Amino acid sequence: MNSFNILKDNKQILSYLYLFLSILGAVLPMMANFDFVREYGNSFNINNFISLANANPAAQSISRDLLIGASAIFIWIVNESKKLKMKNMWVVYIGTFLIAFAFSTPFFLFLRERRIIELEKIN
Repeated sequence: MNSFNILKDNKQILSYLYLFLSILGAVLPMMANFDFVREYGNSFNINNFISLANANPAAQSISRDLLIGASAIFIWIVNESKKLKMKNMWVVYIGTFLIAFAFSTPFFLFLRERRIIELEKIN
């Protein structure tokens, strides 16, 4: 548990951990999306993608879990970013839909930690 205390006490390390996760959150889903395009046609067919994402109960469970969880977190991201007066949030908003939720959430957390560090320096 001491490693978690290091993250709690060092916002710099925590912010870069979030940045690393956002990079993984962009790369890994995009690799799967490229595989999808390669296997199912030369374009990204959203209807086919949604159909496959609901092809069996396990896929339905994951899809529904992601939809509900991502919706709740996205609402929190919008409210939290306004509360902290964060800049460049368009990257997070657009990234959620064009890249992946797995990218935008840790990227938001990276930006949030950086903003908190900035606010602590001001105070």
